[in-house]
Amino acid sequence: MPLQEYKHNTHPISTSPPVGGGWGAIFAVVIIGGWVTSTILLMQWHFSFSNPLVYLFVLVQMHLYTGLFITAHDAMHGTVSSNKTTNNAAGFIATFVYAAFWYPKLYTKHHQHHKHVHTADDPDYHQGNFISWYVQFIRNYLSIWQVIFMAVLFNILKIWIPQPNLIMFWVVPSLLSTLQLFYFGTYRPHKGDHDNVYQSGTQKRNHVAAFFSCYFFGYHYEHHASPGTPWWQLYKAPRPPKGE
Repeated sequence: MPLQEYKHNTHPISTSPPVGGGWGAIFAVVIIGGWVTSTILLMQWHFSFSNPLVYLFVLVQMHLYTGLFITAHDAMHGTVSSNKTTNNAAGFIATFVYAAFWYPKLYTKHHQHHKHVHTADDPDYHQGNFISWYVQFIRNYLSIWQVIFMAVLFNILKIWIPQPNLIMFWVVPSLLSTLQLFYFGTYRPHKGDHDNVYQSGTQKRNHVAAFFSCYFFGYHYEHHASPGTPWWQLYKAPRPPKGE
């Protein structure tokens, strides 16, 4: 979708007004700021691969990357801020620092997903196995220009930043987070057939596991039933009716 067209079509799919006052913007600042701070510090760290903290920090970075995308996702539904400028700015920033994604493109595809869930017109749905579905998922959202931009940026940054730091705390966590987002936010809730209008499943109620797996996004039926509920309120959403 061209940017000009996007500006006139930012009407988030939602069944209720944004909730939680200004907390959506606060959480967006915390996640984006946390990612920026963590990334800057880790780019300067003189680490050893024998240090177990390296792998813990990879997981922390992965979770922050996932948070960037979840923040952008909430912006697509207008739940970061009731102020459209603030809301869309959060979406643009989060998707760009994630991996130079173009927010209007993601916005269009995500709303197609909600409108045509589990059909041939759903960009997030694929009938193949996990690997073929994941490849299709990446192809739907990744562009060759984006890959070129990230490759050029990597080669510029390694002039000042040690390459192992770039790989371990910039490249690897972002790639791992795509798997995290795909598995918990797309594949697991939408694979197979579901006896509900949203064609979505939901994970068992365990709020700690739900947060660390994908910011409560495993409560996926709940998200489709109430897109106006931000990620940090999904744990409060009603469970699907029995039999769904």
